[in-house]
Amino acid sequence: MDILLIIIALVITSAAQMYVSSSYNKYNKVSIKKNISGFEVARAILDKHGLNNVYVTETAGVLSDHYDPSRKVVKLSSDIFHGNSIASCSVAAHEVGHAIQDKENYKFMRFRSAIIPIVNLSSYGGYISILIGVMFGSIELVWIGIAFEIIILIFQLVTLPVEFDASKRATEELEKLSILTKEEVPSSQKMLRAAAYTYVASVISAILQILRLILIYGRSDRD
Repeated sequence: MDILLIIIALVITSAAQMYVSSSYNKYNKVSIKKNISGFEVARAILDKHGLNNVYVTETAGVLSDHYDPSRKVVKLSSDIFHGNSIASCSVAAHEVGHAIQDKENYKFMRFRSAIIPIVNLSSYGGYISILIGVMFGSIELVWIGIAFEIIILIFQLVTLPVEFDASKRATEELEKLSILTKEEVPSSQKMLRAAAYTYVASVISAILQILRLILIYGRSDRD
């Protein structure tokens, strides 16, 4: 059962990554009719919402795009920043969706930001507690480690509505500003949906990991 759970988690995670990569590669080759870059898309949506204090900058990496709420910066990878594809405008609009959430004090985003320090501690404390607990035969430490892993799972669960809402906002803005034609919108939605599946896969993998630990050390605790 333990091995089966590991295999299932690996398959789900790998499948999600392959799906988002293939979708990105596909839609990154399809130029939008309006022929504007990801930077221009982001700037247009930000300006519409009065977010003139939010900057759009270029960052290294592939699909390393993110919004930094502490610095009020939308960071777009080079392909997204300069590109004029379905993928470029979709990802750029999605990241701006997070900036709009920040402006509107979107509750799930606020909660996620509030628990980040605890999550950072848990990401280190979880495995360390489990490792030390296993080394010294302390079931109590192992259960503390599992509790840390559950905190990380809660963070991932809260991330889901944040990401899905940002994609919803992205689609709405792309349509309202006529950045995409009616024929292009479905392709954009597919691109955004593929990206969202990676977060769903992470949640499922985390649940399976916690379940595996409970099954292993629950038996040890009874013994």
